[in-house]
Amino acid sequence: MFAEGKRFFGKSKFYFTFWVFCSRMIDKRKVGSAGLYWYQVKNIMSNAALKNIAYITMFIDHFFAVIFVEMMNQHMAAGQGAVSMEEIYAVGRAIGRIAFVLFAYLAAEGFLHTRSRRNYLFRLGIFALVSEVPFDLAFSWQIVDWESQNIFFTLFLGVSAMAVWEWAEGKICIVRNRKLKGVSNGQMAIPALRAVQAGGVCLCCLTAYCLKTDYRYMGVLLIFAFYLTRGWELAPKMVLVAGIMFLGTWSANFLRFGDSYPAAYLFDFSLREMYGMLAFIPISQYNGRKGRQMPKAFCYGFYPVHLLLLYGAVQAMEPFLAGIFCFS
Repeated sequence: MFAEGKRFFGKSKFYFTFWVFCSRMIDKRKVGSAGLYWYQVKNIMSNAALKNIAYITMFIDHFFAVIFVEMMNQHMAAGQGAVSMEEIYAVGRAIGRIAFVLFAYLAAEGFLHTRSRRNYLFRLGIFALVSEVPFDLAFSWQIVDWESQNIFFTLFLGVSAMAVWEWAEGKICIVRNRKLKGVSNGQMAIPALRAVQAGGVCLCCLTAYCLKTDYRYMGVLLIFAFYLTRGWELAPKMVLVAGIMFLGTWSANFLRFGDSYPAAYLFDFSLREMYGMLAFIPISQYNGRKGRQMPKAFCYGFYPVHLLLLYGAVQAMEPFLAGIFCFS
């Protein structure tokens, strides 16, 4: 394709550069022996690109959840309407729904491709502890708040569920290989190992609910769903993910707020989580390549650091905002 571009565009550097770019984005395949060609756009999203989108959408979500919501509160405290601000807030939080779906997908990908799953779990556990104080400061203005735990706990439990499932699956393969070799003992171990798999996932979901981690058990199930459907076509994967997102969010909200809000309101409120399905636009373009990765210190440290920065910003802006809305 490069020779064709050189011959067609001649000495025009701009058009030849554009041709090279397009040729990298498009697969050219010969069809049959009649000299016909089939052109197909390549998937262009690397693992690093998905991470960058997740970081950006997460920052947007937390900006609106921490700083913009304080602006709304000051606006209403001054006796001014905030309808337009509420609409902007809803848009910002809708964009933010994309972030966790991408992080859940990347957690499953990381589990499948990491060199050491033990170290992967260790890093998630350490940063779950490190991020808890920044998380509590940003969202509840308290150093310790037991009402909600940060997303690293959810990721840790989701990866733990995959690890238990994978360990038991390996044991099941060993038992089946023994059967093929004529060794009959150990057949009763397969139902027990299947029970371990199911029990491991259920235990991680229960732990997420009891610890009140971000996204509760829906987050754990979403991570596990991406792991379980790694070889599926996009359409059935989207259907399963959409079901988990909606039913998981609605049931968790009902268990948490069922005494305070009617089921119909919680149903409508849970529909907002479905904006996260927009994450399948970049996921559908994932090419399986690693891409140019940020340092691990940035990948893990971005979460607690940006929460501390947002908390510091809202604390610094609070008196300023109060003065503005008082005199406006």
